[in-house]
Amino acid sequence: MRTHSRWISWSAPIVCLLLANVPASAQSGAKNGEWLTYGGDLASTRYSPLDQIKADNFNKLEVAWRFKTDSLAPRPEFQFESTPLVVHGVLYTTAGARRSVVALDAATGAMLWTHGESEESRGDNAPRQLSGHGVAYWTDGKEERILYVTPGYRLIALNAKTGAKISTFGMDGVVDLKENDDQEIDLIHGDIGLHSTPVVAKNVVIVGAAHLTGGVPKSRKNVKGYVRGFDVRTGKRLWIFHTIPLPGEFGNDTWQKDSWSYTGNTGVWGQISVDEDLGLVYLPVELPTGDYFGGDRPGNGLFGESIVAVDLQTGKRKWHYQLVHHGLWDMDIPCAPILADITVNGRTVKALAQPTKQSFLYVFNRETGEPIWPIVERPVPKGDVPGEWYSPTQPFPTKPPAFDNQGVTKDSLINFTPELRAEAEKLVEKYRIGPLFTPPSVSKADGTLASITSPGSTGGANWPGGSYDPATHTVYVFSQTAIATLGLVPTPDPNLSDMEYVQGTAGVVPRPGRPMGAAPLPAPPAGVTRDPAGEVVGPGLTVEGLPLLKPPYGRITAINLDKGEIVWQIAHGETPDNVRNSPALKGLTIPRTGRAGIIGVLTTKTLVIAGEAGFFTTPSGARGAMLRAYDKATGSEVGAVYMPAPQSGSPMTYMLNGQQYIVVAISGNNYPGELVAFRLPPA
Repeated sequence: MRTHSRWISWSAPIVCLLLANVPASAQSGAKNGEWLTYGGDLASTRYSPLDQIKADNFNKLEVAWRFKTDSLAPRPEFQFESTPLVVHGVLYTTAGARRSVVALDAATGAMLWTHGESEESRGDNAPRQLSGHGVAYWTDGKEERILYVTPGYRLIALNAKTGAKISTFGMDGVVDLKENDDQEIDLIHGDIGLHSTPVVAKNVVIVGAAHLTGGVPKSRKNVKGYVRGFDVRTGKRLWIFHTIPLPGEFGNDTWQKDSWSYTGNTGVWGQISVDEDLGLVYLPVELPTGDYFGGDRPGNGLFGESIVAVDLQTGKRKWHYQLVHHGLWDMDIPCAPILADITVNGRTVKALAQPTKQSFLYVFNRETGEPIWPIVERPVPKGDVPGEWYSPTQPFPTKPPAFDNQGVTKDSLINFTPELRAEAEKLVEKYRIGPLFTPPSVSKADGTLASITSPGSTGGANWPGGSYDPATHTVYVFSQTAIATLGLVPTPDPNLSDMEYVQGTAGVVPRPGRPMGAAPLPAPPAGVTRDPAGEVVGPGLTVEGLPLLKPPYGRITAINLDKGEIVWQIAHGETPDNVRNSPALKGLTIPRTGRAGIIGVLTTKTLVIAGEAGFFTTPSGARGAMLRAYDKATGSEVGAVYMPAPQSGSPMTYMLNGQQYIVVAISGNNYPGELVAFRLPPA
């Protein structure tokens, strides 16, 4: 495989803001004006105490610099999801369709060095492509390293000052993650990769795993998404955690009929959090193979869709909690757990708060795994899919309340006008609707087409997760109100899949799962929609071109962890153009609906900051999106600045040369990936 590194000398002064870098302890936020990890700290708080940018000057922000990523690969990237790091005045990020690593002067955006890997067919066949979510940083106070995972699933260690590979790490700077994984993996076509960043705690690098989307898996057998810890200096494997337990390991008996032996997936594709003081790593685990049919994996299937705490030095399980039994809804735990020290009934508790696609925030004692408030097992509906195994109950938190819509009823349908409501009610007659955990249905042209579920696989919270204010013990999370049409059809061709049922709609030929970031497919047939990976997910359920469910379509919720209560909730994002300009709504005054999408939030000393997802037309006629700021205590909007494209990565902030910067990755819909840095005008 070819590799290249390029170092560019730069004469501008780079101010060192830290005498020594020590990883931030849990819930402390980003330290010393820097941003050392993807989540701001190992607790994934996405918090910084900086306050130069505040309510009375946010509208004055101007663009300090911009970094375009077009030239980093043969084709542009329209899904730029990175959160950069800033250390010692240098900004580090992945960027471009081949996942290059770049180092920029954080004051000017000028490139200092770049590194890239050309993985040929291994990269072309990777299940998770494009630039991913960023890099990790490590230092012992003398040496500094940048670590990242390539699309082809190789862990690379670079010299932070030059971008050159660390020759003493692995094999000439590379650890091949498809090897030494307690299973045989095809080096070119093996279905395993990663979008998220590695996590470095003390001297351990922790790496998860991701796979193709699983609505139409090629086989009930697949690569298993084990998690490993490596020595940050040498690349030596220190431990492995089997997310599908082997015989003799805890949880193996939850896989009936020896389904543990062939079932795959169950990876950790979201970000990982660490409490260095407790020596615990917190793994948010996805579901096993396949997303909507589990007849080949009977049983609850640990550790699918579980939070698992493992020892930082050994990888041994300390505790776990399964959030979904025998998942059939693609409710992977998609994001980093937030670690927070909170006060419950006058007692300090080391807590873990997990945002989810279910729109529940599950809160645990992170030392023991005990729920802070009761989580009760409640009966859930059983489906009609032949050969499926159904869990009779699912866990429901009693606190905090759900932060977004759950389930589909007639009351949740669009209701701008009586006519629109009546049309929506008629539309859903061909579908099965019901509460959260309504199972998929066998799709029949002359019967039920599918189950309509909400939040759906992209609804609720997703991979950006939430942020946390350690001063007020408040979690802020963006979520979107979304539906999924979950129909299953008998597999029409054994060459497509060896599973009995795959996701699909009667009369529509199913397509196999495709890599995240692959070139887009041709437009689907009229009335049919695709998910972000290109899979057909069923008829496009809209009413006069409007979303089936009531707004808000996107919202930010503030949740106090001491009380388990919602403090405020606001619609985030301007009303979409297709809603504002809908002939069906002519003459009506529609309050701001918020915008659907997948975005992250940043919390500072006084503000909650988030950009909008998707393009809209501003009052001046410009096409773009806004970066908005809210008073973190009340949710009142206090400012907004224009961006030429929507937020696609999560915002971060840092202080350099006496000025606070906010940087966000933007891209989408033919607008190539770009970093935009904002700051206040010079005094």
